Amino acid sequence: MTAPRFTTLGCRLNAYETEAMKDLAGQAGLGDALVVNTCAVTAEAVRKAKQEVRRLRRENPDARLIVTGCAAQTEPGTFAAMPEVDVVIGNTEKMKPDTWGRLAADFIGASERVQVDDIMSVTETAGHLIDGFGTRSRAYVQIQNGCDHRCTFCIIPYGRGNSRSVPAGLVVDQIKRLVDAGYNEIVLTGVDLTSWGGDLPAAPRLGDLVMRILKLVPDLPRLRISSIDSIEVDDALMQAIATEPRLMPHLHLSLQHGDDLILKRMKRRHLRDDAIRFCEDALRLRPDMTFGADIIAGFPTETEAQFVNSLKLLEECHLTWLHVFPYSARPGTPAARMPQVNGRVIKERAARLRAAGAARVTAHLAEQQGRAHNILMEHPRMGRTEQFTEARFDSDRPEGAIVTATVTGHTGTQLTAA
Repeated sequence: MTAPRFTTLGCRLNAYETEAMKDLAGQAGLGDALVVNTCAVTAEAVRKAKQEVRRLRRENPDARLIVTGCAAQTEPGTFAAMPEVDVVIGNTEKMKPDTWGRLAADFIGASERVQVDDIMSVTETAGHLIDGFGTRSRAYVQIQNGCDHRCTFCIIPYGRGNSRSVPAGLVVDQIKRLVDAGYNEIVLTGVDLTSWGGDLPAAPRLGDLVMRILKLVPDLPRLRISSIDSIEVDDALMQAIATEPRLMPHLHLSLQHGDDLILKRMKRRHLRDDAIRFCEDALRLRPDMTFGADIIAGFPTETEAQFVNSLKLLEECHLTWLHVFPYSARPGTPAARMPQVNGRVIKERAARLRAAGAARVTAHLAEQQGRAHNILMEHPRMGRTEQFTEARFDSDRPEGAIVTATVTGHTGTQLTAA
């Protein structure tokens, strides 16, 4: 029997959930089918999802085509109306064995072509823990899903639902299995990581979970945290930053902008000074800490002076790794109804941010000259330092191993090491 083929668009969490769906589809015995796991973060992401659906149908005229993910959750009618699509399933339904069982048995009739329930009614995130998603060296563990916040530019809560947490015991047990399987680095992932625990008994915080993992899994060499909201960081996480060398010195921050008025219009929960203060505190506790950040260029009403405040934030927050998002109006969000910035201006500002970000990367790479790093090998000749910087070797190293090497130079995007 031919196995289903999956296409993943969007974030790391989507990629994680694709691995879960592969397991569920395999257990159900689903045969030849195409499954597109979509993203809805921007209008452009939805457009690309529709484009991918049409391409797959052209190339596979006889296969069943299933659309799921955030765009399917937020716009089920859009995809159901596409003649290329056979079935639309929501983000909750895609994680249920029964859904894949019905698909495998071909129980989906015309009345069930769209299976998308109210995501806001979902109260649990568990049951699809994946042992080994990632590379042979690094595994990702989903600890949280959904978001309780309502930023004015963001559609994701309507695709993912409200925040819900995987209990700490399940997380620890999974990490133990992954370490026993030979993984040297675990990455905690979710939609709004710093909200982890708010829906659990006694409302533990992310820092409590990090400290618990490091205590109960002493053989875990490296623990890494994916994107966080700095305003929600708790005291225990700051303690872990200060005292736990196995917690990697790299944090990706959901900053979004550097101007207070724009941050308020975005309905963010922090101001400019909050972000700067957090980065300074983290660096004081861990001098080798590096930061990445998400920044939106051209948010509605953004003036040149307000944009410059975002540019200045790169230096003031000591940012190294920048993810720049040109603002794209998302129908159904409050920001889409605000006065929009000219598209040409948005593109130009995004380019300036990316250029400034590239200069920050070059400076970071140059600073590593002559320094020794512990590098986790992702491929025989490429690995990543503790700060998540790529390092290239001119001879093979064991994949998945942590090797100590000295930086000999850089290429502009990667370190060279020996």
